[in-house]
Amino acid sequence: MTEDRAVITIAIDMKKLLTTASLMVFVIGAAAQSGTSSPYSQYGLGSLAEQTNGFNKGMGGVGYGYRDGKQVNILNPASYSSIDSLTFIFDVGMSGQLTNFSENGKRLNAKTANFDYAVAAFRAFKHVGVSFGLVPFSNVGYNYSFKHDIGDAASTTYTNTYNGSGGIRQAYLGVGWQLFKGFSLGVNGAYLWGEYDKSIVNSYSDTHVNTLSKYYSVSITNYKLDAGAQISVPFSKTSNMTIGFTYGLGHKLSANPECKVISRNSQTSVSDTTSYEVKNGLELPTSMGGGLMFNFNNKLKIGADYQLQQWSKVGFPEYSVVNDKPSYTVKEHYFKDRHRVSLGGEYCKNQMSRRFFDRLRFRAGASYTTPYLNINGQDGPKEISVTAGFGIPLVNVWNNRSVLNISGQWVRMDASNLLKENTFRINVGITFNERWFMKWKVE
Repeated sequence: MTEDRAVITIAIDMKKLLTTASLMVFVIGAAAQSGTSSPYSQYGLGSLAEQTNGFNKGMGGVGYGYRDGKQVNILNPASYSSIDSLTFIFDVGMSGQLTNFSENGKRLNAKTANFDYAVAAFRAFKHVGVSFGLVPFSNVGYNYSFKHDIGDAASTTYTNTYNGSGGIRQAYLGVGWQLFKGFSLGVNGAYLWGEYDKSIVNSYSDTHVNTLSKYYSVSITNYKLDAGAQISVPFSKTSNMTIGFTYGLGHKLSANPECKVISRNSQTSVSDTTSYEVKNGLELPTSMGGGLMFNFNNKLKIGADYQLQQWSKVGFPEYSVVNDKPSYTVKEHYFKDRHRVSLGGEYCKNQMSRRFFDRLRFRAGASYTTPYLNINGQDGPKEISVTAGFGIPLVNVWNNRSVLNISGQWVRMDASNLLKENTFRINVGITFNERWFMKWKVE
């Protein structure tokens, strides 16, 4: 008896790769839009974005010890080594938020929406996983004004209008390698690019008074480098503990911030402009993180993370006038060290079950972040965040591994005698988990 056998190898589907690339390009354009309306984004490089995906967000941002081959965990590149040989993962996320601002008895609401990230991952070789994608680093977006009474006999008033836009994005490529069972190392290398424009425009009700306005701008193109490690300790065949560590390299950004000070005669419209520039005036801080993740019977995952960003060792350019001499120079003690503690977990009754509700993933978490800004000699806002969400399985005739990640997040930022922000945010992420590298044997 003779058998004819044909082995058909399905490699990467080029149409899917083109689709993934097109989505990346689309998100790059969308990420250029600011994802914040916070006045606190006028300080430093802007409001720092969470470096998390949809599933992390639902667990309070926990991820240093998270190790699951069905998700792309960019918080620790060592986790990429857990991706299996048949998988290609593409994850895209967006968010919408409503923020209430309050100060001195006055309240204001603002709505914003933004594409948050687009990432992908696959296994390149045995025990080696690769990931790439686009995630934000910081956002700048605000527009507000203050009106003041000078108090002279003519009841002259002046208005300062504050406006800012822009942000910094990062396109990264990462590799995770399992050196031996239970121990993995990884690294993310990112290309940073972006810009911001900030202004304080001064105007008077009395046209005889000259106005003085300041415009700040910078363009950034540089790199970012992060390394990670994970150590997994098994308790049984289905339970284990994973310890994760990360390190982010601090360095100068080779960017030259500019400041233009414009004095304008309101009657003649004649302007006098003075320009200042600080060579290599921006810097990334060194960062370190560590965390634990306990996995109980592949049902319950509970973890905790701690992160330190050494902003206190980083200066920032500031315009000032001392003894009638204006200057634009890098000031020390502009920032403080930023500490962040996160707790979170996930429960799924049975990921392999055919029953829909058994495969639902329930998530919850919380985090606390210390103030790192120094605003007019006092501490900036601290941040408290609480989240809860779901991982909803997406099932069709070809795929039962993709997940819709949805979470609700409440964030409070406040500081003594400063603006208070209460934000309710909806995070939505879709993880497409495809079997792109399967080999079919036809007999």
